[in-house]
Amino acid sequence: MKTLLQVLSQEERAQVHERTLRILAGTGVRVDSAQGRKILGDAGAELDEAARRVRLPRDLVEASLRCAPRTFTLGARRPDFDLHMNAGDCVLLADGEATCLLDGVSGKLRPAGFADWLEATRLIDALDEVGVYWSMVAGGLGDGSQADLVKYWRHLFANFSKHIQDSTSRAAQAPWLLEVMQVVFGDREAIRRRRPLSFVLCPQSPLILDETYTDAYLALLGWEIPVAVMPMPLMGSTAPANLIATTLLGNCEVLAMLCLVQAAAPGTPFVYAPCLARMNPRSGGYGGGAIEQGLLAAAATEMARYYDLPAQAAGIVTDHYVPGIQASYERALNGLLPTLAWPDILVGPGVLGGATVLSLEQLLLDVEVFRSCKRARRGIATDAGAWLEDVIQRVGPGGHFLLEDSTLEAIRGNPAQPGEEPEWYISELGVHTTLEQWQAAGEPSLLDEVHRQVVETLATHEPLPLAPEAERELDRIQKRCAETAQR
Repeated sequence: MKTLLQVLSQEERAQVHERTLRILAGTGVRVDSAQGRKILGDAGAELDEAARRVRLPRDLVEASLRCAPRTFTLGARRPDFDLHMNAGDCVLLADGEATCLLDGVSGKLRPAGFADWLEATRLIDALDEVGVYWSMVAGGLGDGSQADLVKYWRHLFANFSKHIQDSTSRAAQAPWLLEVMQVVFGDREAIRRRRPLSFVLCPQSPLILDETYTDAYLALLGWEIPVAVMPMPLMGSTAPANLIATTLLGNCEVLAMLCLVQAAAPGTPFVYAPCLARMNPRSGGYGGGAIEQGLLAAAATEMARYYDLPAQAAGIVTDHYVPGIQASYERALNGLLPTLAWPDILVGPGVLGGATVLSLEQLLLDVEVFRSCKRARRGIATDAGAWLEDVIQRVGPGGHFLLEDSTLEAIRGNPAQPGEEPEWYISELGVHTTLEQWQAAGEPSLLDEVHRQVVETLATHEPLPLAPEAERELDRIQKRCAETAQR
């Protein structure tokens, strides 16, 4: 049976929901977007315009929960890489927005530029475990001008062919994004059908739906863009100082945004995606390596399942700035807990130092952590063919099982069942030989090994190209955008 993890009982999840309803109806949330307040008011919310306060009655919240679809597909440009939400699968989403790069050759930190962003994007395109894109390092966005954003989008769609999760920061950017998407994916109906991009929305903790990003999302209404709602309450800072209260606050913020999204466009595909974290008590900043991060991610996943909504959780994180012992144990522990809870999407690989430092080598290590976590979650098979009682009886006292067919099948997989994973997970990374063999090989380090893999992957992987006519049209859009900005 699959390995089971539970951090909240069914009764405790029900309590989170009931307390959420009380907070949203009594305290409410501050909605800085005038358009958002009007949408919620028209849907039955109680408005206090002077304070920009919106109180959400129970029936509005529960109606919004009923309105959100339970299953849907997040599309990809690459064939066979669509993600089916709430279908029992889990993929990685590369962590994002690091401000600097750990150079794999020099081992030094340095500012990151466009070329670094492009390498990171091409590398995650090559890794099958990474099913969703985030911008891993800030260098891809250039100076943030609209012309640089169009450049970013056209190179993003050309170099990453799986599902993209991103956002615009201003409503004025929406027409340019939609124009680029139509070149790549087709007309409005094709985009609505394929859902190649989901929009990540981050309410501000505590209890604020901000104006800029909310209006940026509302500018895309009519295109059925899926939404992943990711408040980031920080336990002890922007959230109360214990785990269940932080879970409660995050739930309030997710459901408040759910009400707005469903009131604006009923039936919009919605991903429950809070990033619940703990403050570092030494600095007051984000404490990504804390074990509470894993517990909170598991709790958030369980709340998503309580509502039968697709789940996106944050894990595989660390406080340290370079790969090593601290980064390894923090990332493994904070990857295992949410993986055992089994979200649809797990955020985290590749970024160190509380999401400030990109390391391509760490990205490969994190993918390996995820593979091991998936094996742990798969648990112990107990079907009729797994017990091997006949083999035990045949070998008997004092024998061995080295030459048994069942041993080979457990290690390599059963050729008669090609889709079934082997019983054993055998890592291809690291040292798994004798001391003498390792010494004879020159005592290679794990970082040297993954650096070679990074170099080889980048040298050999070819992203799925865009059609030549699409590239030409994107060129024209980029030039037109730059000319518009100069006027």
